[in-house]
Parts: sequence; C-alpha cells; structure tokens
Amino acid sequence: MIFAGVFYIATLLLVAGLVYKIFDYSRTPAPLKIPTTPAPTTQSGVVYRMAKEVVLFESLFKSNKWIWVFGWLFHFGLFLVLVRHLRYFLPTIPEWLVFIQPFGMYASFMMVVGLAGLLARRFLVDRVRYISTPSDYLMLVLLLGIGLTGMMTTFVVHTDIVALKEFFMGLMYFDVQPVPTDPIILTHLALVALLMVIFPISKLLHAPGVFFSPTRNQADNPREHRHVAAWAARLDQNN
Repeated sequence: MIFAGVFYIATLLLVAGLVYKIFDYSRTPAPLKIPTTPAPTTQSGVVYRMAKEVVLFESLFKSNKWIWVFGWLFHFGLFLVLVRHLRYFLPTIPEWLVFIQPFGMYASFMMVVGLAGLLARRFLVDRVRYISTPSDYLMLVLLLGIGLTGMMTTFVVHTDIVALKEFFMGLMYFDVQPVPTDPIILTHLALVALLMVIFPISKLLHAPGVFFSPTRNQADNPREHRHVAAWAARLDQNN
C-alpha cells in the first residue's frame, strides 16, 4: 500500500508539473527573431532541424565530440530501456515489443556508461566543474542509481517480473496488488518515484523545453515575414 500510494502521488506530481511547465513555456513571449545560424528559412526546415537536434544531438556533436558520445549513449540507452519497460503496462505484449526486449536489456549498459562519462566530466573538466551545482551531481547520481539497480534485477538478483507486472497493472486499474519485496527492486522503484517527483522542477525539463527554444523553433525569415510576438499582436488588436 505504501508503494502504491507513492506511485500515485509521484504520477500526479509528474503529470501536473509537466502540464504546468509546458503551458508556461507556451505562454513565454519570444519578441525577437533569434534562431541560431545557419538556420532554415522554412517551417519544414525547422522541423527537420529540430528532428536532427532531438535524435542526433547535432549541435552537441559539432561542439564537443566526446561529450556527444556519452550524451547520446545515455539518451539512446534510456529510450530503449523505457520502451522495454512497456511490457509492465500492457495486458498483452505485441511482437515488436518482444523483439526489442534483448536490445532494451543490454541498452542499460549504454545508459550507465553514458551517465558515468557525464558524471566524470563534471569532476574532470575545470570549466564544467566551476559552473556545476550540487543538483547537477545529485541528478546524475540518481539516474546512475536507477540504472545500476535496474541492471542488478536483471543480471544479478532476478526479481519476480510477473508479480511486478501485476503490481503496475493493478495500479492502472486501481486494484492494488503486492509488490515484490526483494531490497534491490524496492530500491529501484523508490528511486524511480523520486525521479518522477523532482522531474518537473529539475534541469531534466530540457526534454520538453527544447521544443520551445526560439533559437531552434524559429525560421530565419525576418525579411520575408514580420515577426510579432503573440502578446504584441493581442495588444495591437486591443488598440
């Protein structure tokens, strides 16, 4: 019951926090045309550029190759791990999800290696260490803890995944079931719940925030179209 309550509260805070932040981002005025050049001049070009940024981390690749390696390993590994975890929330597992299971299992190594590299960067690079705050270190340590405990449940101490799925399916249908009681999986679940709670108030909000960045989501067309912020347009209409 304790873990059920924790996950209900964590889910509520995560969803409400993300909705509020995304709504706040959407209302933030962008009074100037400030796309990072060279920038696309059409909206389709903006979509293509944003896709490259989200999937390939294009700007990071151009600025620092070895940080790009660790960052991409972490994010792509995390993506595969999250997709693999869908099996705990679906009554029946589709064929494509069965196919991706071994890839998601070993992607945890990619995730942990990437996180370790990013954490080492915080310590070893002087200029990065100078601007790092305690929350920067703690966030990486939290993600490392989630990754390592998850790997331990797969490769060291095998947990009862059937009971774990029944627990999460029960949460979805408000029919609470017992959660596996081995310490590793309980630690893993507690760390995941903690991440869900602090996600909306952390720097991890760059995930949705990148789509609202005017340096990325604007077309470089100030000669073709006059840029007027939404609040300025409403002011003109009222006057």
